[in-house]
Amino acid sequence: MAVANARRAPGTAGDGRGGRAGARTGSLRVMVVDDEQNIRRTLGMCLRGLGCEVELAATGAAALDALRQRPFDLAFCDLRLEHESGLGLLPQLLAERPGIDVVMITAYASIDSAVEAMRLGARDYLPKPFTPAQIRGLVERTLERRTLAHRLDEVETRLAQETPEVMLETASPRMRSTLQIVERAAAHDVPVLFRGETGSGKGVLAHALHGRSARRDRPFTTVSCAVLPEERLAAELFGQAARTAPGAPGGTAGLVETTEGGTVFLDELAEISLPVQARLVRLLQERRFERVGETGARTADVRLVAATSRDLEAAVKAGLLREDLLYCLAVMEVQVPPLRDRIEDVVPLARSFAAFFARQAQRAAPDLSEATERMLRAWSWPGNVRELRNAVERAIILAPGHVLEPEAFPERMSAHPAGAVTPGGDFTAEEVEREHALRVLARTATLEEASRILDIDVTTLWRKRKRWGR
Repeated sequence: MAVANARRAPGTAGDGRGGRAGARTGSLRVMVVDDEQNIRRTLGMCLRGLGCEVELAATGAAALDALRQRPFDLAFCDLRLEHESGLGLLPQLLAERPGIDVVMITAYASIDSAVEAMRLGARDYLPKPFTPAQIRGLVERTLERRTLAHRLDEVETRLAQETPEVMLETASPRMRSTLQIVERAAAHDVPVLFRGETGSGKGVLAHALHGRSARRDRPFTTVSCAVLPEERLAAELFGQAARTAPGAPGGTAGLVETTEGGTVFLDELAEISLPVQARLVRLLQERRFERVGETGARTADVRLVAATSRDLEAAVKAGLLREDLLYCLAVMEVQVPPLRDRIEDVVPLARSFAAFFARQAQRAAPDLSEATERMLRAWSWPGNVRELRNAVERAIILAPGHVLEPEAFPERMSAHPAGAVTPGGDFTAEEVEREHALRVLARTATLEEASRILDIDVTTLWRKRKRWGR
């Protein structure tokens, strides 16, 4: 018998809060909003049988009050309530709990109401009468999405512990302008294209864009387009159709499906093959796609963000990039400046990286000597922020002391003419004295030994070292 027509079973709880049952599909918190008591109780009984915690509400006000008291994963909401519209209640539910999945249920199904419900943010639309199998399917899909989101959160947390955070604060006017564009783009749900040299931080800015957008509570996934062959990339993005052979496994969802509601970041856009580009154009224009090997279209709600270090206009002329894909993605363009054009940020970034890698090595964060700071500012950074990160990590490994000197960095950098204070260079006597004294202090065991070499009274050397912050 269909759930919508079933009568209350003996012993079914009333309109209060339900408890947990056997967790055959896992435990979700589910709300049922319907003005018909029989529907509330019967649907609640079905959901409890699937292991869900259930809250039953007869009115929109009761539903909103329950949402303010605790979070829910899933809500079934009737399209026509006694004194109000379920479609009118839907935005209020989502505003109160942005992460909740809402399924609209109705005995008056129509294409127009279904389209309107999806436009307003409903996850699904279910005509009455519906069956227990349909309810189970909705619960299982919700649980799968929640499990995936939890795993993604765990991965992001682990990455945050293993990867240094690149500071978004900047002293560079050019970088400040770039960040302002990112902030404005984040507020509008449109595709964004990041352009810039390899290692300049395009991926970091893409992640920052997602974190400042309305999709921040949904997944952020990165696809490295340059390392995946065409068929693998298509399946990675759009999924694989189920095989028809007996006993063969079912189809697999791609990142477009598993990132539902979130952001997909396409790194190195120009490396994508033309057939996959055609699929992306359809996704951007129609929000529809097919799994590899399928003919039936699916819908998707994801934001596409792309990055490239190549000349895309030249790729279009060479026939390697579809012009319509470029136009679809370049609704907002962000030019990321190379590190050599934001030299004001080099030393603060280096200090941030040094503190991170020192924590990883379970040691105190070292200082940067003035010579090291001059060297870092003088280097041209062809590898951009990525090169700086690697150079600082190397220095932390090689220099166990409290100060990072130029010698701890790659020789190509430390041998640079501006990399150290040298007699006869454009340096003050104070800078030459300080550099020489600090080098002696670094290689001697005691202050007395250093003072003998420098021919300076111990008290005077102690005061100088204190003034130099060492």
